[in-house]
Amino acid sequence: MVFDVRRSTVLDKKSLYILYQKVAGCNGGISRTEREITEKYISNNLNKSLDNGMSLVVEHPENKSQIIAEIHCYKPEPKLFSHVLSDLTIVVDQEFQGKGMGQLIFRSLLDEIESSRNDILRVELIARESNQRAIAFYQKLGFKIEGRFESRVDCGHNQFEADIPMAWFNKNYS
Repeated sequence: MVFDVRRSTVLDKKSLYILYQKVAGCNGGISRTEREITEKYISNNLNKSLDNGMSLVVEHPENKSQIIAEIHCYKPEPKLFSHVLSDLTIVVDQEFQGKGMGQLIFRSLLDEIESSRNDILRVELIARESNQRAIAFYQKLGFKIEGRFESRVDCGHNQFEADIPMAWFNKNYS
């Protein structure tokens, strides 16, 4: 199967909602519950990404109306952060995890930033400390660990874990 990455459009809202609902229903799929994935949540992230950042999707090769992966990030509000893309989120349908989909869409995002976004110096993300597989994956892509946010993630039952902030730097920033 051949998987193509393309830029998101406003027409993707419904398919993104379905994908996020599906991924949120899986243990460890995303740091949001199914109840937190609303049409407003999807619209807000998509609009910010289209207006002031980037959003890419991968469609199912046999059913173009089904999105199987999405990645987005956008500039934070204050002007002094205009060289940053933050709030990065990546979701991959469970059926396509472990098949290179995350690497494909993530590499596409970083390649596009390098080739066409010389206004961006850094891309930021945060990963749970327990998600060592994701942290290793991000490091393989060139992200650097920048610290720890102790007891930031409420795991329930009075248990907390750290969030790990990471950043990737655009070598073509000017």
